[in-house]
Amino acid sequence: MARKERPLEGADGPLLHFARALRRLRHEAGSPPYRDLSSRAHYSVATLSGAAAGRRLPSLDVTLSYVRACGGDAGEWERRWHAVAAELALDTPGPPGPELAGDGGHGLPYVGLAAFRTEDAGLFFGRERLVEDLVATLARRRVLAVVGASGAGKSSLLRAGLLPRLTGGAPRRAVRVLTPGPHPAERLAKALAEWQEPLDAGPGPGSAAGPASGPGSGPASGSGENVLVVDQFEEVFTVCADPQERARFIGDLVDAARRPGSRCRVVLGVRADFYAHCTRHAPLVEVLREAQIVVGPMSAAELRRAVVEPARQAGLTVEGALQATLVAHAHGQVGALPLLSHALLETWRRRRGAALTLDGFHAAGGFEGALAQSAETLYASLSERRRQLARQVFGHLIALGDGTEDTKRPVPREELGQDADTAIVLARAATLRLLTLDQGRVELTHEALIRAWPRLRGWLSDDRERLRLHRRLSDAARAWEDVGRDAGALYRGTRLALARELVTTRAVGLTPKEREFYEASTAAEAAAGSVARRRARRLLALVALLAALVVVAAVATVNAVRAEDEVTRQRNDAVAQNLAESATDLTNTEPGLAVQLSLTAYRLSPTARTRDSLVSTLMTSTAAHSKEVVALAYRPDGQQLATASGDHTARLWRMHGTDRPVALATLSGHGDDVRSVVYRSDGRTLATAGADGGIRLWDVADPARPAQLAQLDARIGDVRALAYSPDGRTLAASGAGGAGGAVRLWDVAEPATPVALTGIEGHRDAVRAVAFSPDGRTLATAGEDATVRLSDVTDPRRPQPLAVLEGHDVAVFSVAFSPDGHTLASAAGGHTSVRLWDITDLRHPAPLSTLSGHTDVVGSVAFSPDGRTLASASDDRTVRLWSVARPARPGPLTTLTGHITAVSSVAFSPDGAVLASGGFDATLRLAGTDFNQDIAEACEHTGERITRAQWTTHMPYLAYAPPCAGHDTP
Repeated sequence: MARKERPLEGADGPLLHFARALRRLRHEAGSPPYRDLSSRAHYSVATLSGAAAGRRLPSLDVTLSYVRACGGDAGEWERRWHAVAAELALDTPGPPGPELAGDGGHGLPYVGLAAFRTEDAGLFFGRERLVEDLVATLARRRVLAVVGASGAGKSSLLRAGLLPRLTGGAPRRAVRVLTPGPHPAERLAKALAEWQEPLDAGPGPGSAAGPASGPGSGPASGSGENVLVVDQFEEVFTVCADPQERARFIGDLVDAARRPGSRCRVVLGVRADFYAHCTRHAPLVEVLREAQIVVGPMSAAELRRAVVEPARQAGLTVEGALQATLVAHAHGQVGALPLLSHALLETWRRRRGAALTLDGFHAAGGFEGALAQSAETLYASLSERRRQLARQVFGHLIALGDGTEDTKRPVPREELGQDADTAIVLARAATLRLLTLDQGRVELTHEALIRAWPRLRGWLSDDRERLRLHRRLSDAARAWEDVGRDAGALYRGTRLALARELVTTRAVGLTPKEREFYEASTAAEAAAGSVARRRARRLLALVALLAALVVVAAVATVNAVRAEDEVTRQRNDAVAQNLAESATDLTNTEPGLAVQLSLTAYRLSPTARTRDSLVSTLMTSTAAHSKEVVALAYRPDGQQLATASGDHTARLWRMHGTDRPVALATLSGHGDDVRSVVYRSDGRTLATAGADGGIRLWDVADPARPAQLAQLDARIGDVRALAYSPDGRTLAASGAGGAGGAVRLWDVAEPATPVALTGIEGHRDAVRAVAFSPDGRTLATAGEDATVRLSDVTDPRRPQPLAVLEGHDVAVFSVAFSPDGHTLASAAGGHTSVRLWDITDLRHPAPLSTLSGHTDVVGSVAFSPDGRTLASASDDRTVRLWSVARPARPGPLTTLTGHITAVSSVAFSPDGAVLASGGFDATLRLAGTDFNQDIAEACEHTGERITRAQWTTHMPYLAYAPPCAGHDTP
């Protein structure tokens, strides 16, 4: 749903030049709709359109995402963005101050999440004492290790603190910085060769030596000593896959500094969680024993310098309340510095004049604003197995609240497993600052992640009971250790059965101590069984006692069966959920297999979620256009459907229930995206409208040979929506606006000779939707001014305003009347995406309810013919169905998935038996609305029966039992 952008307003300057350039780039890319850009850039429509509005400088991430979505050169635009940011910084009013030193040409007082570089030295404050310690230690030692947790600021300390001191003082030193990468020995040899250090054949390939100076001696004046800084030293263990090359690199590195006559000193930046890896290499052990600097959290005074001094260098001030808030957030948090720097950068972008304010900090999202995006970046980068491990790891790091909020739970590193996949998950999470790995301990960087990451909240909600069982097992194992492994503290009975289910289903990973506790409990249970059997044999003569024992055994059996049933139910729920998710992923690539997986999940655990997954896999999908399907409409008899697309065409389709539609004709002629299609009540005339500002009327009585009847010049810019009155005599259109308003009416009683009637004014911005009431007397219009307006169009030549509905906080994209005309539905974005209104009294409408569930903009709503169901289509890639038989108390019915991008439109067939949806993935999807019947007939849509290999891949823990007979693969 592309929109015509407002003209740029304001004094000419760098912001307007930048906005014009962004708009020009979009135009050169073919003016793609902002929804299309949103699906490519993964930012909302409002964020991307705001980037080119010229009101403020968008963030660098938003700018580069906009540019990449338009096919621009990201490198060129990054340089352009820095130039504009620098110019704006110099133009910012405020007290006079010196120019930024070492700002790298970008003029920004803060560097965000990135590490400080050498050229950022003028912005690097708070670590002065630590820099002095570094310089002094390096003067005494030839090899020095700088150790700190992820996010403690090691790279910044080395690059912006140490390097300027080495290169700017006397004597000046030649400095090289390298990261190991996959072939560290090659990089080391190259770095040493650039200094023209002669190779020494003694230690082996890649080693280097230089002119004589005593080992351990300090840098002599005029000696021209070289310093090699190896940042991110842990890459030796994570990126380099060859153990021999790793050992050679470490040996050559230390030898290059310590051999007799060497003029090279070495500084290593080591992440603390790789400290143990370093101790496995003898050349590093002595270094760590004698020369290491530990980077810990900043003091409160150091934090204030880090906050205030860069701003002061730029002639800015930091509000006192903001200083206190930032220091309170970061003090004592070893991994919080990247979050602090990022929050400061975003607050600077929202500064008020020359002041950084607490309001700007809150507007930027504070410390938590970027967490959800970073977490989703981690999740997207992982394979399916590693995603499951990530779910286990994050669950393990959270203490579940009991009447309180969930909190973070630091655990020893070995508690999470030592396999390679877990190590990769932890490393990537630490790189994105989601986890802090320090001194053999792992914890969430900030508890805000629990609140800010929706996926994590969903995991905790779904796994809460299983996590509690695992946590109880952990506590029991710890208690068993505390009492000297007394057998009385072991698990028995139901608790052991639940623990056995946790272990056998691999729902959680046990630590070595937990596994020892579980195995001891299992052994004790087995031993107890043996003792009981021996006792029973000795007491065979005691009949009365035997009878009593039988009764006790029966009761115990009943309890065990109940416990087993409960464990089986929990297992089935977890298995079914995983199957449903797998089926969703396969819907568009292997639909037959997806149906069988969903059907198995539903039969295993018939929950609302597995039912939704099954219904979604049963939907019919058709590639309808070459670009996004923007709108669709059924002909009144339900036997034909029209679709509108961003490929500048509309198409007609022959429909028969949910069978795959048959293409009948393509309607061409619009010079831009077709935005809307609507049938006249007689079914013989179709109206189409587009971004070219034109409206066309078509005779579709013979759908194989449609003919254009008339062409209307709407004169309202980009036409966004059309609606016929129920009697077919009036056509309404809405768009960006014109001299008579953004809504126009025509008399179309004779479709070949339409007559313009009038316009409707009142909206302050573009109008995105129009709809007639069932009696044709009322017209509802909705727009980007976040309002819905009702007008009396009994006399369409003289429409009269009735009421204005306010309640949405952003643009309204769709409106729909219920069949009885008493309820109006409106759809938008923001926190009030779908609202229902009581319009029994048209002059005094009243809000009824708000439908919550979608996570992004809702672009289309439609009532079922009986008025008992409402469908909504959203940018979150779902279609939701709601029960609105009692509109004051609506409830969710079904969530349909399958579209791989935003869903733009939704419509019920006239008989209510089919729900059609169109999306930005260029597909048309059809779902039957009698879900019970569809589920009963699911096996008719599977094709080849699931094979044993496929079954084992997706359900290795279940016996092979295909849900449908089907036919075997030949």
